[in-house]
Amino acid sequence: MSEIGVIHDIGYQRYSGPRLGRAAMQRALFVHGLRAAFGSGRSAKAKAFPWLVAGIMLLVAVVVTAARSITGEVFFTYFQYADQMSLLIIFFAAIVAPQLVSRDLRAGVLPLYFSRPLRAADYVIAKFAAMTAAVWLLMGVPQFIMFLGAAFTTETGVGGVFGELGDLLAGWAYSLLWAVTFAGVGLLIASLTGKQAYSATGIVAVFMMSVPVVGVLASLPDTTANRLSGLASPTFLIAGVGEWLTGRQSELDVGVGGFGPIYGIEAACLVAACLLLLLARYRKVASAN
Repeated sequence: MSEIGVIHDIGYQRYSGPRLGRAAMQRALFVHGLRAAFGSGRSAKAKAFPWLVAGIMLLVAVVVTAARSITGEVFFTYFQYADQMSLLIIFFAAIVAPQLVSRDLRAGVLPLYFSRPLRAADYVIAKFAAMTAAVWLLMGVPQFIMFLGAAFTTETGVGGVFGELGDLLAGWAYSLLWAVTFAGVGLLIASLTGKQAYSATGIVAVFMMSVPVVGVLASLPDTTANRLSGLASPTFLIAGVGEWLTGRQSELDVGVGGFGPIYGIEAACLVAACLLLLLARYRKVASAN
């Protein structure tokens, strides 16, 4: 007697709605990544550190703004604020980058992502954009608070407000340079392992362990070595680019001299190399699935 299979109707239906395509997938990954950077939709423990860093940076901006309104003295420019907050940004990147990519590796969701029309480049772009936006907002919002304080207390009228606006936009551009560098380096390191603790340690090590190298090179009697010492550290590299573009000495006192274009070229190459390596990393993951 042959067995006859029975198909049971359990209510599954075919999807007949619109196919939104890769752009919608990228947008969804970006929004999810930006929310994850600040712990949105997660436990209070996940929100604690990102918002602690954000709170400290906002508090510094409020204090500086209040002091300027009372004394009329500029304690921090927008560029100096970004330089001063660089240490906090390092630890913020060390927490956020693993949240964006290491968790996906550990949870094993990448095969699900790449089983759809989503490509490795789409994934990399969305994650990179999300982390860049998170780091930029962390610096850009306090800088905007500083601008509002300066704009409402200026004694030079509309001209002073527009001059302050120009300084703010330049400061935002400088903050964006910090953001893309931290995003590129942080995500590349975090993409190598699914363990968030290892990723965070690696990111802090890359940024912090390179600082003594800069100190050694800067202490050499050779002037050229002094000027180029900032190339050995991502943090000093970006500060050096800021010195080159503005002609002002940064808080990190890199002293690029006439080597500013070299700093600019290396910064561009660093970000490009991180993106290319990330793309190669996730193309390999996608092909393996």
